[in-house]
Amino acid sequence: MVILHVKRGDESHFLFSAGVHETVDVLVRDITAIFNGRLKVGRICAGRSLLVAEMAELAEHGITLPPNMQGLTDEQLVDLKLKDEWEDKCVPSGGAVFKKDDIGRRNGHAPNDKMKAVLLKTVDEAKALISKKQAEVNVCVTMAVVKEALDQLRGAVMIAYPMGLPPHDPIRMEFEDCEDLSGTQASLQVLEESECQLWWAAKEMQRGKKLQDYIGKNDKTKLVVKIQKKGQGAPAREPLVTNEQHKQMMLHYYRRQEELKKLEEADDDSYMDSEWSDRQALKRQFQGLTNIKWGPR
Repeated sequence: MVILHVKRGDESHFLFSAGVHETVDVLVRDITAIFNGRLKVGRICAGRSLLVAEMAELAEHGITLPPNMQGLTDEQLVDLKLKDEWEDKCVPSGGAVFKKDDIGRRNGHAPNDKMKAVLLKTVDEAKALISKKQAEVNVCVTMAVVKEALDQLRGAVMIAYPMGLPPHDPIRMEFEDCEDLSGTQASLQVLEESECQLWWAAKEMQRGKKLQDYIGKNDKTKLVVKIQKKGQGAPAREPLVTNEQHKQMMLHYYRRQEELKKLEEADDDSYMDSEWSDRQALKRQFQGLTNIKWGPR
């Protein structure tokens, strides 16, 4: 199987295996699905922005309030006579522990410590399955792995909330594939299959062709392919050396310079005064002229 190291720009994402007889259309379809699936797992675990981690917030502050109640103070909710109808329906398993959400996004009825630990542990396991570090240890990511990560997250939520989450909760919306990403940074990361291109060796891999049309029938090779949207032009070429190789080269040059400095410091003629460097020492020894001292004894 050919190993494809999938990147977007200079950022490494995952490894994908394919046969040389696979068409480019199938490669684009599968790679795009895995790419978007990893984004979905990331949004559930870490949120649509770096400021909100959805699963961690669910474990810490409970379910999301309805959109018309978010950000309002308790006094404003009373004045407007607003009440969360899902508060009594979506009760965490084992009872709730009140932890007020300072930003007013969640209702504050958090699961107990045991259920919280289940949610957070599952988040770490799901993130590990689709982590970019998998590429460093030569582990390929498939759509089955992505689905496994989503199933683990879905199962943890069902354990903590047997009655489910409210329909407006972003985690439930992600599970049901009805999330609304419009106007968010996350929407810019999602790729549409029809708009995707694969590039290898500064060449676009044309749809309708097979992988073997580009690399031949050698299925024991590894390629670095870059995925991007149409109209963005050719991606930047891969550097001749990796960051790690560059670091090792710089370290080698630094050590070499330090060695040369030490040699320069030691490059003097003081050794000429040493007894072992005297060329006439052997001759004087044969003539009996060694150990001669001048002056009175």
